Amino acid sequence: MVVVLVTIFILGYACIALEHPLKINKTASALLLGVLVWAVYNMFNINNPEVMMQFGGLEGYRHFVSESLVENLGETAEIVFFLLGAMTIVTLIEDYQGFTIITDKITTTDKKKLLWVVSILTFFLSALLDNMTTAIVMVALLRKLIADKKERWLYAGMVILAANAGGAWSPIGDVTTIMLWIGGQVTTVNIMVKTIVASLVCMVVPVLIVGATLKGNIERPEADHSGVEVPMHLRRLVLFMGVGALVLVPILKSISHLPPYLFMLGGLAVLWVTTEIISRKYEKEGHKLPTAVSTLEHVDVPTILFFLGILMAVSCLKVSGVLGMLAGGLNSAFGTEAPGFFFIDLIIGILSSVVDNVPLVAAAMGMYPITGAVVDFATNHPFWEFLAYCAGTGGSLLIIGSAAGVAVMGMEKIDFIWYLKKITLLALAGYIAGALVFIAMDVTLFESIPWLANLK
Repeated sequence: MVVVLVTIFILGYACIALEHPLKINKTASALLLGVLVWAVYNMFNINNPEVMMQFGGLEGYRHFVSESLVENLGETAEIVFFLLGAMTIVTLIEDYQGFTIITDKITTTDKKKLLWVVSILTFFLSALLDNMTTAIVMVALLRKLIADKKERWLYAGMVILAANAGGAWSPIGDVTTIMLWIGGQVTTVNIMVKTIVASLVCMVVPVLIVGATLKGNIERPEADHSGVEVPMHLRRLVLFMGVGALVLVPILKSISHLPPYLFMLGGLAVLWVTTEIISRKYEKEGHKLPTAVSTLEHVDVPTILFFLGILMAVSCLKVSGVLGMLAGGLNSAFGTEAPGFFFIDLIIGILSSVVDNVPLVAAAMGMYPITGAVVDFATNHPFWEFLAYCAGTGGSLLIIGSAAGVAVMGMEKIDFIWYLKKITLLALAGYIAGALVFIAMDVTLFESIPWLANLK
């Protein structure tokens, strides 16, 4: 059974990774994978007398499977509804042109200065929103700032690096960090303090390298004045309310200890009511402004369903014991003490550039549960903190390795090989530099490596 499940999982991953050549949306592959592994797992067990005896017959086994599905679906739903709320809020801000308040402030045409402005803005905006949405917003900005396509590709590539680095240190900035935060592996303040410097270095190193090669000014495209303009006071209102709702989520979660998706949906509800009132008022004056209802029509639902499918597939591997076996193999190869788990995280980060980082982090969470585990990776253990950094930034090595990269690739039609030649080595340099900084700042890892300990 294990071999069959792993084979199906690998084939499913291949379909997801080869989305463009196969011309089959990765969401369809992920959903099919999630259903298929559970169906195969169930079929093998029903036809296994030993399993039936273990659960006291067919009825006992069905009860176990039903409870497992409900439990794992509940954990997955927390992430799915959190993302749905966050993406709707951000899309509503975009529909009200709220982000133009930020982007209109960028007036420089100097190539090097613009690179720093765009990278720093992306880094911190990604921490407040999420890396995929930030990448979309910043690419929209670049289209207004840079006319030459290939020149814009370079800046778009740096946006991917900065967005992934910025999302890694914030509990709401990257899906994988959200997963670790919701799962209780990390806490809000601790993950920010422990990873922000490493993430910043991961962004700064590539910017320094690219900046040294840039000279002159960019050529801006002609301004496009088409479309209905949203009044400035409404842009500000929706921007501040939306971003305020996102920022309040980790604060309220820390105070109340309630699941964060509740506060995300609550923030969406408040903004929803506000835009309904605004839209009704301005419709009487001849304006047609969007509401959350119209916004939901173009929220990226396929991405949300992708996470649902892939997380349910991983949950089957957890229930079937496959992840436990994988954990044993990694533990045997690298050990569970520093620097062993450092290499495990580093490998997960590199793998996340080939396959999606969401299932990799989900697998790690399944392999090393916080409670009742042989390995003591409790909340805020360096393993989880470094995993947040590696999984969040490692996907930058390839353009298909992160949600931000896939989004930018779709918007700008960036060639895979071009990214591999121009951006991958820059991403690797930043990834390694940030990892070394994390090691240097963490006492456990620092003291475990003799030559670094001697520098202390």
